[in-house]
Parts: sequence; structure tokens; C-alpha cells
Amino acid sequence: MNGVRLAVSWLTVLPVRGPDDIDRAAGRAILLAPMVGVLLGAGAAALLWVLTWAGASASLAGLLVVGSLALVTRGMHLDGLADTMDGLGSYGPPERARQIMKSGGAGPFGVAGIVFTIGVQAFSFAALADAGRWSAVIVAVATGRVAVVLACRGIAAAPGTAFGVLVANTQSALASACWSVAAVAAAVLAVPDCPWLGPVAVVVALVASTVLVRHCARRLGGLSGDVLGAVVETTVALTAAVLSLSV
Repeated sequence: MNGVRLAVSWLTVLPVRGPDDIDRAAGRAILLAPMVGVLLGAGAAALLWVLTWAGASASLAGLLVVGSLALVTRGMHLDGLADTMDGLGSYGPPERARQIMKSGGAGPFGVAGIVFTIGVQAFSFAALADAGRWSAVIVAVATGRVAVVLACRGIAAAPGTAFGVLVANTQSALASACWSVAAVAAAVLAVPDCPWLGPVAVVVALVASTVLVRHCARRLGGLSGDVLGAVVETTVALTAAVLSLSV
């Protein structure tokens, strides 16, 4: 239960108090992150349906859903995305890149990354609403959290990162495989008239997120909380984009 409480308190704004001993529960919280993703995804799909049912255009509904996800997660994933893009865009050594990421401001790379990712998510959610693919929204949001489990395996924490120390290399190969298989299996139902599209979307997104994490680890000297935030947002965007394709 400590892992459940910590996962919910870390990843949402829900009024759940985390455990006192965070160090011991951190790994379990990351392991349960996809379950929180399912909860967030269900809420996003429900809001998207309500907004379109109430007469909102699909594009407006998609943008509002992306905004609501940012609010419910305290905007920390978008903040991590911006910091990561600024760090990677600095083209400096790892020490300089980490310093830029900790500066607290958003540079041009960070702003561009946020705008592009939010745009892809919003337009993809709009397309999913037009197609009536409500479960695909859940799959996309949950897959973003499955990518976090994969990221927290086999990579050490970057120097000077508090969150990275707690979660880096805490996940087993079995956990990563089980969540990946579960996401692929669930995605079969995401696009009923094209059952192969969902699994393809999940596989493509998880492979891309793995490449991103490995690149960040090389450039930044390891894993950090900002990198995990970037992984969540980009994976959701890519999964939703592929799921929205007309085939």
C-alpha cells in the first residue's frame, strides 16, 4: 500500500498522503505508475467524451483534455520536458547541461518542445474523438507511464539529481516485460476496426522512449526526474498520434 500511496501522491494532485519512508517505496511506486496512467487516461477519455457531447469542437476538446492532464499532474512532466530539451539543446558537456536544466527557466528549446508536444497530443486526441476511439486515449496515457518503468531499468542516476537516485535502476526485466506485454495486449482493443494499429503504436512509442532515455543518459550522465517527465509526455504524444491514424 505504501507504493500505491506514493504513486498516486507523486503522479497526481489527488489528496493522498505518501508514506514517511519514501526511499523504500520509490521502486514500488514506479512499478505501479502504469496503473495511475490507466486512471488518468480514463478520466481524460471521459472528459473528452463529455466535451464533444456538450458541443465543443474536437480540437478544442483535445486541447482542454491536454490542459486538464497537465493540471492533474501538477505540470511536472511538461516542466521535465522543457528542462530536458534545454539541456539537450545546449550542446555542452553533461555538467553544463545539468546546470541549465536546474536553472528553473524555460529556454527556446524547452518552449518549442512543450508547444510541439502539446500540439501533437491535442490534435491526436481530437482525431481520436472524431473517430470514437475513446479507449485509445486510455492506452496512450497509460503507455506514457509504462515507458517510465522501462526507463528506470539499467541506467544509473545522473549526478546531483535527488529523484533520479530514488528511482534509477529500480525496475526488473520481468516488470518491464510484463507491463510492455500488457500495454500491447490492451492496445489490440484501442482501434476495433484495425486491431493491429494499437500494438504497433505502443511498440513504436516504447522503442522511441527507450532511445530517448539512452540518449539522455549519454548526454546528461544518467537518469533524472526531468528525463522521466520528458519520457511521459513524448510517449503519450507519439502513441496517441499513431493511434489516430486513418488506415
